[in-house]
Amino acid sequence: TFVSLVRGIVAMREAGIQVIVVCSGAVALGMARLSLAERPSTITELQALASVGQSRLMRFWNDELEHYGYVAAQILLTRDDVDQRRRMLAARRTMLTLLRFGAVPVINENDTIAADEIKLGDNDLLSSQVVSLTEAGMLVILSDVDGLYDRAPNAPGALRIHHVTQIDEEVLAVAGGSTSGLGSGGMRTKIGAVQQVNRLGVPGIIAAGKNSRVLQRLYAGEPLGTWFAGEPGHMGHRKHWIAYGPLSLGRIHIDAGASAALVDEGCSLLPIGVVRVEGDFGEGDPVAIVNPSGAEIARGLVSHSAEALQTAIGRRSDEIGGAFADVSEVIHRDDLVLLP
Repeated sequence: TFVSLVRGIVAMREAGIQVIVVCSGAVALGMARLSLAERPSTITELQALASVGQSRLMRFWNDELEHYGYVAAQILLTRDDVDQRRRMLAARRTMLTLLRFGAVPVINENDTIAADEIKLGDNDLLSSQVVSLTEAGMLVILSDVDGLYDRAPNAPGALRIHHVTQIDEEVLAVAGGSTSGLGSGGMRTKIGAVQQVNRLGVPGIIAAGKNSRVLQRLYAGEPLGTWFAGEPGHMGHRKHWIAYGPLSLGRIHIDAGASAALVDEGCSLLPIGVVRVEGDFGEGDPVAIVNPSGAEIARGLVSHSAEALQTAIGRRSDEIGGAFADVSEVIHRDDLVLLP
């Protein structure tokens, strides 16, 4: 399967298509190297296994690509690299330079040092960030199942869904958990990653990686897996990063009037619509916006610190003074993204 995948990547390159790989497997290879039958549960054990397996993973990639005259380039990312836009843009420059040099970037989360509370979580969601970062035109997720099914894939009468126009609650409801026991992301996480790139207008495919010549067959238009269409009127890459990149450092609860103004009218968030503030955030930090029913409806980069905002809750900007006299918005609409 691995050899077939590499040959598919080479075929894409020979067809003039640039390929970036987001690859898991370091923990699984570490398990095999240390003869462990079950995946450990503690972060320290997983970090240790990743440190054993990461070098083996890159050796496989380098050895196989070398047969065809290509070089693999390892890139390890952490949550900090995603949270800080300057570091994200530095990673972008590195990836694009590697492509210009003719190398194949192989990206993974730096599991050997990422603490549990700052982990990205899995490579499905990491892949969506890479699509946004590099402005890629397609996301292909190779899974242990052949796409999205209308029920559990092993259930009697289960049918594969060939095309999804829009990912909605009905689509999310049929997604389950991890089936292999080795990875951290299940079908629902994969669909969440595809949904993120769909909002950029980028289509995605979830297909079975075990299919022979899967990349060549997908490129030829063979109906493998499940195709998810990109959304029309898609968001820009900066807003995509605001919505899905950094961890929220706080929560701003708003009233019904403010919720309607954000959702229906595309307004900025003003202090008068705020009812409660959670967290210790500063100016420019990412925060979640929560409506009266407790649902997170948006994310944004806040214009004022939590301390300053506490004194402005429910008040008109012209009544507050101070920093609000210069910047009246809690979050400007250019720094705010509605979530699906």
